[in-house]
Amino acid sequence: MLKVLFFARIREELACSKLEIQWPDARLDLDALQEQLCVEHGESWRNILTQDNMIRAVNHQIITDNCNLNDGDEIAFFPPVTGG
Repeated sequence: MLKVLFFARIREELACSKLEIQWPDARLDLDALQEQLCVEHGESWRNILTQDNMIRAVNHQIITDNCNLNDGDEIAFFPPVTGG
């Protein structure tokens, strides 16, 4: 099972705070999971999840590229954090 969390503006735009996804039989990576979410939930999710400034984390570690996922991982999507 994968736990997928959405934070801040992303959560509000998707109207979803979290999903639990059954672990697939095939190997899955972060990019493939993101694409799966876009296909399953439609164009509005694609527009939100594929923004250039999207921050993705796996098990509380920010991922700047792609990575393999494992059963039990926690994946988070959130917008950039700014401060001043």
